Amino acid sequence: AMAAPRRPSGGGLRRAPQDGRLEEINKEFLCDPKFSNEKDLEEKLAVFKEKYMEFDLNNQGEIDLMSVKRMMEKLGAPKTHLELKKMISEVTGGVSDTISYQDFVNVMLGKRSAVLKLVMMFEGKANESNPKPSGPPPERDIASLP
Repeated sequence: AMAAPRRPSGGGLRRAPQDGRLEEINKEFLCDPKFSNEKDLEEKLAVFKEKYMEFDLNNQGEIDLMSVKRMMEKLGAPKTHLELKKMISEVTGGVSDTISYQDFVNVMLGKRSAVLKLVMMFEGKANESNPKPSGPPPERDIASLP
């Protein structure tokens, strides 16, 4: 049989296996008795998954130093190399220099207050307080003109 022609991979396709893998991990968290009394766990995990995938992940599907650096700049909270290393070791307990999705979720759900968590929470709050207006910009009425 002839091999099917390779489709050029669009941006969306690259994410699909990653998404599936994170979905599996989310299921494990949902079944984890440790988090059974967590409010809105399913919604939270869905948000964490989106957030995690927003980081420019390294090829292993983990968040590395450069990814955290870029994300912090994007959030308007740039960090020094040293601060970034400290953030990562805060999340991983110092055992790894990349943040796995399990690490990420454990920190977000855990009681410990890590910088990454604070920044994420802060970003969430910032987005809630000024929702992006949808639709065309409001008409300026004559009175508001200088």
